[in-house]
Amino acid sequence: MGFQDILEEIHSKLRDAPHKGVVASYIPELGKVSIKNLGICLLTLDQEEYGVGEFQTPFSIQSISKVLSLTLALNLIGTEVWKRVDVEPSGDPFNFLSLLELERGIPRNPLINAGAIVISDILYSNLKNPKEDFLNFVRELANDDTIDYNLDVANSEKKTGFRNVAAANLLKSFNNIQNNVDDVLDFYFHQCSLTMSCSQLNKTFFMFANSGKSIAGKTYLNPSQVKRMNALMITCGFYDEAGEFAFEVGLPGKSGVGGGIVAVHPGKYSIATWAPGLNVKGNSLLGMQALEMFTTKTGLSIF
Repeated sequence: MGFQDILEEIHSKLRDAPHKGVVASYIPELGKVSIKNLGICLLTLDQEEYGVGEFQTPFSIQSISKVLSLTLALNLIGTEVWKRVDVEPSGDPFNFLSLLELERGIPRNPLINAGAIVISDILYSNLKNPKEDFLNFVRELANDDTIDYNLDVANSEKKTGFRNVAAANLLKSFNNIQNNVDDVLDFYFHQCSLTMSCSQLNKTFFMFANSGKSIAGKTYLNPSQVKRMNALMITCGFYDEAGEFAFEVGLPGKSGVGGGIVAVHPGKYSIATWAPGLNVKGNSLLGMQALEMFTTKTGLSIF
């Protein structure tokens, strides 16, 4: 059975599932998306693409963008990043605040909200035009100039992101935010509003499967940095469900509350899913099931 047949079989089994999760309506713009969407896309290292369902439909990638902002920060200041964020799994929800107080303003890792806000502060200090420069970086990674922010989503998050405001001010109180809090949060909300399809996500994350070299052949990370990024994704990419994802799927990956998941098998492929309904941990319910089915059927996990 080929990859396309496998994806079609998985899609056929999941598209009419009675339980699809719950769309993230706490961000009002995300709540407008139909729960019926289901897309799956695979991109192999030789750039063969296989897709099914809504795999070319753009959606808000949300926290998946945290991997990309961290990549840019590593490009700009290297290991200095690790002085301001740790690399330990949090074991708590993505917007949890109490750990930040206990650990004196050093976020547990860069893939929870507090950690990503610190990374946003680093980028804000080191980029001339943060929003424009970050967008151009992502477009360059994907070799796709059509990728853009969704300003309606960014504004929706700005109006309702009270816990992010609290986290940013707590970080500021520990001197781990150097710029104006409102400016950093505005930049962070724009990052989360990035809109991509599963196909575009695979192309953007191709470098994590390809030793740091993008789909266009440009090197962004060295092998040591790629190893660490993939380690962070498998230990921290799914918040307090990271262990479950490693156990069921067995790939480094990252989820977002827009319903997207992207995962990589170093040296083999990148795979992305989109199903807007979330489970109680804030990860795509059908997306996780689709990826578990894929690695089980193919035997292509890292374990």
